Amino acid sequence: MELKSPLTPEQILAKKKAFQIPCTYHFYQRPPHLVRGQMQYVWDSGGRRYLDAFAGVSVVACGHANPAIVEATIAQLQHTTSIYLTQPVVDLAERLAQILPGDLNRSFFCNSGSEANEMAFLLARVATGRRRIVSLVRGLHGRTYQGMSATGLDLWRTDPFPDPDFVQVANPFDVGEVAALAALEAELARGDVAAVIVEPIQGNGGIVPLSSSYLQALRRQTEARGSLLILDEIQTGFGRTGRWFGFEESGILPDIVSLAKALGNGVPIAAVTAVESVAAKLTRPSASTLGGNPVSCATALAVLDYLEANRLPERAAALGARLGAGLSDLALRFPFLASPRGRGLMWGLEVRNPSGEPSGERTDAILEHAKDRGLLVGKNGPHRNVLAIQPPLVLDESDVEFLVTTLGEAVKLSAG
Repeated sequence: MELKSPLTPEQILAKKKAFQIPCTYHFYQRPPHLVRGQMQYVWDSGGRRYLDAFAGVSVVACGHANPAIVEATIAQLQHTTSIYLTQPVVDLAERLAQILPGDLNRSFFCNSGSEANEMAFLLARVATGRRRIVSLVRGLHGRTYQGMSATGLDLWRTDPFPDPDFVQVANPFDVGEVAALAALEAELARGDVAAVIVEPIQGNGGIVPLSSSYLQALRRQTEARGSLLILDEIQTGFGRTGRWFGFEESGILPDIVSLAKALGNGVPIAAVTAVESVAAKLTRPSASTLGGNPVSCATALAVLDYLEANRLPERAAALGARLGAGLSDLALRFPFLASPRGRGLMWGLEVRNPSGEPSGERTDAILEHAKDRGLLVGKNGPHRNVLAIQPPLVLDESDVEFLVTTLGEAVKLSAG
């Protein structure tokens, strides 16, 4: 079969404009057309190689086209739904129960992080008999109706009629821990909160880690008020933060965890895992056409094998320390950069104008200059002025050096 030549970026942009709903957008004024990947690198249609320091927003933790994972996917190339017995789904549920701490041992599988959070909300409401869900300002929990209702970022809260039973409270990063915990307590005191959902590190909110002291206090508050705690580990899960799961840093145990992204390393799969006492309440029939399908589950099992065999969480901790130090040096060299935030291989670097105001324009310029030098990084935050650095966990020390050096060149060029 004759292989077709890839479209140029201009041809793709023309088709995008003609056939896609205009809510989809892209990075860069001069976007490349990415055509293939291998581990921590991707190539565009012109043959140029890039270090991927965004990993599809924390998705490709084990690297693009990782042979160990691709082989497992191909070997299981068949599909059936959850109403039939298959082995990969129960093997994966068992494996998650072994990896997650405490009594988090009952899983339901679906297709995306948004869907996982919807299931988490349903589970919390059924288990408690309560309606309201509390989340944090700066949080992002999906683009479905309830996921969007729980989201505390205006950019991603598109629906003009959000669910009135969802409320956002102040973030400790913005108002301090004492005020944030007081705002949360005011909501919990009403006695009708089914669950509180938080991300251990708020990804799209600007790479904002929630401190151990805050998470521990939050856990005490939810337990005292009979509300459940949902940890959204969709970006932080599976080694990203230097531990298997971001919440392990604080030593707390949630009631429900939502998982996705890195679990499939690019193959769509997500999971909701709950403690026994909560999971036991959801008994009415439920099914998913694609959730828990054999192909995705076999892939996820290969992902877990690879993470464990190659000690990628530990690798993320070690390389993350080097990366964090390099980013701190950049912030000292360029006063318009704030001190970096994050841990493991999940870091954010906030960009501001000389006056101190958030600068989305300068952030875009840095992204463009970095891309032109073979480095792809992301951006996020309420003002889209935070450089997001979330590379595959398989990168090496030379990649970290290239990342910091190249990002420094891009920052310098953006300063004029």
